[in-house]
Amino acid sequence: MANTGLQVMGLLLSIAGLVGGALVCASPWWRVSAFVGDELVVSEVRWEGLWMTCLSQWGKIQCKSYDSGLALSASAQMCRTLSVLALILCVLALPVGVVGLKCTHCLGDMHAPKARLVQVSGILFVVAGVVFLIPVCWTAYVVVRDFYDQNVAPPLKRELGPALYLGWGMVLLMLVGGAVLYGSSTTPGVPTIFDFGRGGRNNPEGSTKDEKAEKAYV
Repeated sequence: MANTGLQVMGLLLSIAGLVGGALVCASPWWRVSAFVGDELVVSEVRWEGLWMTCLSQWGKIQCKSYDSGLALSASAQMCRTLSVLALILCVLALPVGVVGLKCTHCLGDMHAPKARLVQVSGILFVVAGVVFLIPVCWTAYVVVRDFYDQNVAPPLKRELGPALYLGWGMVLLMLVGGAVLYGSSTTPGVPTIFDFGRGGRNNPEGSTKDEKAEKAYV
């Protein structure tokens, strides 16, 4: 049977992953300028995200959104698309999970459909976590690859921004929350081996008659 406490905990973890994932997606702190060589001005720090870039100079921060999304690289467009897709999956999973919670009365006492809704919500959160993990890991890979590439000019080298580390944490929340939602909601009414055992013991006379008939036939 469904465990109300685990369901609520799984939903709260998933909601935290959704909120944090939205902040990570919108933040410009995915990549930060790396100070390698003498060509960079130490007083300037450049931050780059999926939607905007920021320049910090002498304590002042100026941000500007990208002029054109189509002008971005294919890698950046892919990260944008997957991040938004993951958030959409979370938004779809949230009302499904709330309706299916055992402590809600949206569907009355329909335990089996409510349990299935919570399981669907858990699956959607897990899928969203996997989808959100792809752009975070891909961005980290590109940053590390370009940092050690001798053909990339020092002013173009970047380091991992704090949004990537926060993104990994949000992915973990989505995965754990979705797994808890799914595991805490079992579909009732499914026969088990014990039910079959009780059914056999409740009809001892029928089994005896069957055994006698088999013996007489032999």
